[in-house]
Amino acid sequence: MPEEKAKMRWFRFARLLCRIFCRLFFRMHVFGSENVPEEGAFVLISNHQSYLDPVFCGIPLQRPLYFLARDSLWRNWFFGRLITSVNTIPVKPDKGDLSAMRKVISKLKEGWGVCLFPEGTRTSDGKIVAFKPGFGLLCRRGGAAVVPVMIDGAFECWPRHKKIFSTGPIEVCYGKAIPAGEVASMSDKELAELMTVTLRRMQTESRIKQGKEPYSY
Repeated sequence: MPEEKAKMRWFRFARLLCRIFCRLFFRMHVFGSENVPEEGAFVLISNHQSYLDPVFCGIPLQRPLYFLARDSLWRNWFFGRLITSVNTIPVKPDKGDLSAMRKVISKLKEGWGVCLFPEGTRTSDGKIVAFKPGFGLLCRRGGAAVVPVMIDGAFECWPRHKKIFSTGPIEVCYGKAIPAGEVASMSDKELAELMTVTLRRMQTESRIKQGKEPYSY
């Protein structure tokens, strides 16, 4: 459809602008992007350090993604239109938003990728909070593989208490994908615990490699 093609062209252009922005302000180091499936549905499960995390997760990849964001961001008409244009789905926080869940499952069934931050909010100290288990249902219903994604450095560049970001190094690591069949055999709790442990391990390894003090869990 012409409208869908135009939307995809805009998405690719917006992603290019984000790549330029990140090159100007951050020293990004990306590892493991080859672990993201080249086709079929997948869900990126990432820790949440800053407002820019969706950008950091998405720009290293060739495949387009869908994102979720708090519905309060749509209060600003212009910003709401902008993030909608780059595949962002509004979700009501702390509620069982069935409409948003159905949209995510629909996109996964169509073979798209979706980026989720199961901590629910940005970290207050850089540590990874235990993931909320609700995303498991979306992954199973959508028949999606799961890819862990670890972001480090974004908390130092833009912690919650700061109004604007500062420059610095950002490391993004994509872990091995868990096939959809294996995801389907796991309970929500098992998947959430596995992703929490995996992301914390990836974070520790990354920080040690960078010469940073690892967080204690």
